[in-house]
Amino acid sequence: MGKKDKKSKTAEQKARTAAKQEKKAVQKEKKGKSKVSTDSDQEDVDLDAIRAEYERKVGVMYGGHQAQYLEVTESTCEPPSARSSATFIGSPSNSKELLLFGGEYFNGALATFFNDLFIYMIDKDEWRKVTSPNSPLPRSGHAWTRSTSNDIYLFGGEFSSPKQGTFYHYNDFWKLSPSSREWTRIESKKGPPARSGHRMTYFKHYIILFGGFQDTSQQTKYLQDLWIYDCHNFTWFNPVLPPATQKPDARSSFSIHPHEAGLALYGGYSRVKAIAAAGKPTKGGTQGMRSVFKPMVHQDTWYLRITLPASNAPTSTPPAVRWERRKKPVNSPNPTRAGATQAYHKGRGIAFGGVHDVEESEEGIESEFFNTLLVWNIERNRFFQLALKRPRVAAKRQMDDRTTRKGRGKLDEEDLLRNLAALETRDSSDIVEPVVKRDNDDSDNNPRKVGKLTQFTMPHPRFNAHLAIQDDTLYIYGGTYEYRDREYTFDEMWAVDLGKLDGVQEIFRRELEDWHGSDENESASASEDEDESVDEDVDEEAPMGVPLPDVETPAQPETLSPPEVPDVLEPETPDPVIADTGPHPRPFESLREFFARTSTVWQDILTDEIRKTDQSSSQSVKELRKHAFDRAETMWWDCREEITALEDEAEEAGIGEVVSIDHNQDQGGAGRRR
Repeated sequence: MGKKDKKSKTAEQKARTAAKQEKKAVQKEKKGKSKVSTDSDQEDVDLDAIRAEYERKVGVMYGGHQAQYLEVTESTCEPPSARSSATFIGSPSNSKELLLFGGEYFNGALATFFNDLFIYMIDKDEWRKVTSPNSPLPRSGHAWTRSTSNDIYLFGGEFSSPKQGTFYHYNDFWKLSPSSREWTRIESKKGPPARSGHRMTYFKHYIILFGGFQDTSQQTKYLQDLWIYDCHNFTWFNPVLPPATQKPDARSSFSIHPHEAGLALYGGYSRVKAIAAAGKPTKGGTQGMRSVFKPMVHQDTWYLRITLPASNAPTSTPPAVRWERRKKPVNSPNPTRAGATQAYHKGRGIAFGGVHDVEESEEGIESEFFNTLLVWNIERNRFFQLALKRPRVAAKRQMDDRTTRKGRGKLDEEDLLRNLAALETRDSSDIVEPVVKRDNDDSDNNPRKVGKLTQFTMPHPRFNAHLAIQDDTLYIYGGTYEYRDREYTFDEMWAVDLGKLDGVQEIFRRELEDWHGSDENESASASEDEDESVDEDVDEEAPMGVPLPDVETPAQPETLSPPEVPDVLEPETPDPVIADTGPHPRPFESLREFFARTSTVWQDILTDEIRKTDQSSSQSVKELRKHAFDRAETMWWDCREEITALEDEAEEAGIGEVVSIDHNQDQGGAGRRR
């Protein structure tokens, strides 16, 4: 009887095993068909047909047919949908507007490209969408820059089919008028070749383009060519430098900023050719070698010196250019990071975020993401880290209130009521005191909105965030974060006052969308192991539709790397010695107070310079005062990081404000000391 039961159980196990194998074979066949249909994007989708349909929808005059949209329209809308590799800039014609164009969104299965132009009205906290009869096609990875004429110039970018089976680079050149919202395509001969990941900036009446990459079916080719567009003569120049002349290596995703002598360049990313072992060693001990492309994060800095043509030269004469390699920046970010986007602000580059690849193995790359806010002082070639500070209590008001017994009693009563209210509601450490507008407060110029959330930690770590600066306020839009094999695009925007650094204000924020990259494979694997006991560890998945896992932000400032000696000695151009000929700001001194104190000094400096250079030139009092303010503002921002460090040290020592006694010289010495 026991033998019969044993035989029947064995037969049942064999039948169950056979059924399971048959089920796996069917699922494998289904997955093979699904993979073929997914990878056969080139057969199912015609990229030219997609572009033609976009042209019809967005209103481009295509094939001689009438456009769908006949005029530029602007309508109020919700904030832009999540996207990456877009362009974001403060409007050069209106200090209360930010412009966002293009980009792409990838959810793990399909890629969507955009050609929307969005306007963010800062003072109204309102988004507007612009539709134009002549707009660039959907794209990402393009670049744009402002010009001295307050126009915006855009070049290049990339586009692909939804399943990314076919790929396309643009080489078109556009001009956008921020005031009228009108696009104009610029037709010019011998312009730059198609590319993505390049950068652009401006100098005088020139638009400068450098670098980028071209993605072919075999490999990605990084570029190091330089192109200059003359906005007066509407022509492109491609300066040809002598072979022995040093110049930056090919790269993309670098930072480029305008400079009084031309432009300044820092960092970037590329893949360089290297030799690696191929397979296991043979019996004889020899091992084959193969060529591989390894990622490289650049940390070098360069100047492009541009010399304008002589006044009597023909109008078609291009400017003379020369690259100068600078020394490695002091306190450069450590570890190195890619995707740390920078925005230009008063002679400085404001950088946020970035990613550092920790380890590369067969399973993939483990990466470390950052959310630190850094400043690259271009002239000093030095990095500083910016730290957020909680609002300081007005020390001046406290001193006035404590001078009398009545004032001290009233202040104690206010503190008692505030503490009682905090105990009844929540912990007092979580309470942020509201900002009370004083008679001498300039909070009308503060872009912060009532009712917006303000936090004192930087947003979640990310890379390739979009940065724009308007009225000394940094705006952070979007960005990308990778969690295991998934890629998340942030759908949010934040604002940071670079002068006060009193927290990060949330402009808008939406939850992350689900990742659709491997749903079918996960469901198939789950059905295979449905009847089996699982002994292996199961990897946790990232939460869907909710914020990503918390990342601990160190309380202490991030360690910046000390100056290092490069492995390969290359000729470098020593940085010029900076002569600080003017007065310096003091701790806790605003720009307005600094200029009020030093206005006459700056005017005297300007008068001496005019007298030495050109005796015949003369300026009105208003012009002289304006130029003096420009000098004072440049000095105030140039010393901002050092002054902030002094203010932090003073606050740690219990000093809340430094009061100037220059205007109190009539008081007695003993009384003044008290």
